[in-house]
Amino acid sequence: MKVLLIEDEPKTASSIKAFLDENGVDTELCLNAAEGLKKIDRQSFDVIVTDVIMPDMDGIKLSQVLRSKQIKTPILMISALDETEDKISGLNAGADDYLAKPFDLKELMARISALHRRSNLSNLSSEKINYEDLEINISTLEVTRSGKKIILTPKEFSLLEYLLRNQGRVIPKLEILEKVWNLGVEINTNVIEVYVNYLRKKIDKEFTDKLIHTHFGIGYYIKKA
Repeated sequence: MKVLLIEDEPKTASSIKAFLDENGVDTELCLNAAEGLKKIDRQSFDVIVTDVIMPDMDGIKLSQVLRSKQIKTPILMISALDETEDKISGLNAGADDYLAKPFDLKELMARISALHRRSNLSNLSSEKINYEDLEINISTLEVTRSGKKIILTPKEFSLLEYLLRNQGRVIPKLEILEKVWNLGVEINTNVIEVYVNYLRKKIDKEFTDKLIHTHFGIGYYIKKA
């Protein structure tokens, strides 16, 4: 499980990260919201844990930004603000859970694990993924755009599925190699470029609005343009 922790208080952040690492959680730490947003744009996480009160952007606004980008990663807010209204504000902003400080680190771990399990079950039960006029069916491996059926190879389908599951952010080539091809950094990323071109010919060529885009030097992303 990979967790992003966004906490501006260094001592608290270090304590939480050390505990999560000791319990087998791969934890990335950011000390402010801006740094957190950059991390989320560049890689995927299973759960995001964010403080609410931060100097550059509070956790409420951060959650709203993430949800506006269609990033569906479970969010757990942690905060010294423990009034009912504070919790409601956090949940209404897009958070999936809210834990008031001070808290037991074991409870934090339990809540993170619960969010991860819930997210996995949700992904398994979701048979279709849509973006604009593009739809893929996970169960039948069918792909349609504006109602037109598109035939993809299994690897093309896997690549398109990963792009759609991560819509709203640029996916680095190395991450695609790891998640779609199950290969490490020693493999040349040219194979991705080849398959992206295959997808573009089948998904975008006959349509005015292009959906598959390149962020030069980094990777690829899905967006209507």
